Amino acid sequence: MIYRKLGNSLEVSAIGLGCMGMSYAYGPAGDKKDMIALLHAAIDRGITFFDTAEVYGPYLNEELLGEALAPHRDKVVIATKFGIGNKDGKQTTDSRPETIRASVEGSLRRLRTDYIDLYYQHRVDTMVPIEDVAGTIGELVQEGKIKYWGLSEAGAHTIRRAHATWPVTAVQSEYSIWWRRPEEALLPALEELGIGLVPFSPLGRGFLTGSLGKDTQFADNDFRKALPRFTPEAMEANQALVALIRQVASEKHATPAQIALAWLLAQKSWIAPIPGTTKLSRLEENIGAVNIELSSDEIININAAAERIAVEGDRYPEELERNTNL
Repeated sequence: MIYRKLGNSLEVSAIGLGCMGMSYAYGPAGDKKDMIALLHAAIDRGITFFDTAEVYGPYLNEELLGEALAPHRDKVVIATKFGIGNKDGKQTTDSRPETIRASVEGSLRRLRTDYIDLYYQHRVDTMVPIEDVAGTIGELVQEGKIKYWGLSEAGAHTIRRAHATWPVTAVQSEYSIWWRRPEEALLPALEELGIGLVPFSPLGRGFLTGSLGKDTQFADNDFRKALPRFTPEAMEANQALVALIRQVASEKHATPAQIALAWLLAQKSWIAPIPGTTKLSRLEENIGAVNIELSSDEIININAAAERIAVEGDRYPEELERNTNL
């Protein structure tokens, strides 16, 4: 494993582990004993960066990580999130100071820890000034309850305002070879401010591995069933991008997943993606991406080929996309 710094101060493994799918969103939850074993295997292989959120479950994922990581607390960086809820089946946001304080206490308890390494606002709350959020975070840092903070799916303007009130260490955003909007405004702002980027869904929610196609059947509780990019028609149309990644993988004696991750790692030295998995074989495959070097010419060629491919389907339904701030 190799290690990188977010915000010039928080050191994490270059490949982290997104833990949401162990408990939530991608079909049936994994067996608890198996997931704990997988988390321990990740530590043994050099992963130090683990990502969760209070809404995953809700609460089940934080509880899982608390049980698995407590014996290894001094070896790991735990990131969790506040500010998202669910009402009548719809996503809601609440980042009022009193809600943040209640959320951090709950997360500390479930994670079985005295402090949270990286605490994200899960989605921007348009009803609460970001300066108020950042001010509350600053108080929690001074109280020793969190070490660093960040934002998820926030736009450059919001990040600048937040950073001016209390320094932001990392921003989490979807970013991959098939979702490149962050390159327009987000990445330049982060580079200017010295803030790290943590891409979630770096493998396109599994699509970029080449294992999904028009005949894939998702479980009823797999949220990809509701995403426009995962209709049979869109997955068939988007195989052209997978074919490009497969071609590069063949040339580099790697897998498509490893090329998708290596592409991200090659973009900036302050990027640390968090692919998720429930399988040891996939974990080891993802870790292998750190050993793959893509030259600047290879990156240019991949980008040029990818830009000629029109990706079909929005990443979220309209009501969910409105809750992002990009």
